[in-house]
Amino acid sequence: MQQPRIVEIERKLMAGHCITTSLAENATFSLWSKFRAQESAIKNKLNTDLYSVEIFEKDLDFRDFTPQTQFEKWAAVEVSDLDSVPEGMKKLTIEAGLYAVFIHHGPARAFPQTAQYIHGQWMPQSGYQLDDRPHFEIMTGDYKGPNHPEAEEEIWVPIKKK
Repeated sequence: MQQPRIVEIERKLMAGHCITTSLAENATFSLWSKFRAQESAIKNKLNTDLYSVEIFEKDLDFRDFTPQTQFEKWAAVEVSDLDSVPEGMKKLTIEAGLYAVFIHHGPARAFPQTAQYIHGQWMPQSGYQLDDRPHFEIMTGDYKGPNHPEAEEEIWVPIKKK
């Protein structure tokens, strides 16, 4: 796996749906199905990128993360403002800050290896630590789908200097 890009982002405004889930429950398909059915109602999207956002408990130590660990998961898009989010959808603000951006190649089921690299190898040696902001993945307009062997998505991990 290659080294990440380190990127400082501005605040992002998001519209979408969210649930509380765990890896063991894996309600991702139903979350995205609900979102995709209503996505066309969002008139102020900034681009065609899709965001899978995860919000973990404050101070979660990822060494203690298990398949039963609960977190908030979003299916969302970036919007220009939060004033015109369609009824029934939720609003999320991702605050500005520093992110390490990794590329995950392959199907979603191979993601545990990418996560192990990020949290087990790269993070301890990087000079950075996790910051308490949302994690997210970006699937661009040419995303091949979660089961495709050549799927590619950006993994954005919130960081700050140690």
